[in-house]
Amino acid sequence: MTKEQIRAIALGIFRKNDAILVFEGYNPITKKFFYRPLGGGIEFGEYGHQTLAREMKEELNVEVTNLRYLATVQNIFNDGIRRGHEIVQLYEGEFTDPTIYERTDLEAHENDGTIFKVVWKPLADFKPGEPSLYPNGLLELLMHCH
Repeated sequence: MTKEQIRAIALGIFRKNDAILVFEGYNPITKKFFYRPLGGGIEFGEYGHQTLAREMKEELNVEVTNLRYLATVQNIFNDGIRRGHEIVQLYEGEFTDPTIYERTDLEAHENDGTIFKVVWKPLADFKPGEPSLYPNGLLELLMHCH
């Protein structure tokens, strides 16, 4: 049994018109797709914006610019496999390579070699109160920020 602990992460909001860039996952318990902005765990001695820049380089091999802090939210969840508790720093930013905004075949790579699907998803595809965009409260935040 692993010790439950709070995890600090930084996630990036990258916009293309009315869409945001998100990881697409599938929950086999609920049999539903879910989406989350890209990013990852904040390492000791690292600020959130540094984490996001590092993660985008590692996962998509892209550079980011104009990172702006949006908010900090908490995400407490049980995905059917484990319980989780995250403190999430959210940043909005841009990619230095404009061709990223035109691509539809994006894949991100984890350090362990895992590849996952990344998509530009219109905000209109998400419905308030319907848990498909994580962390919780992100959709409402984005609807008020834009």
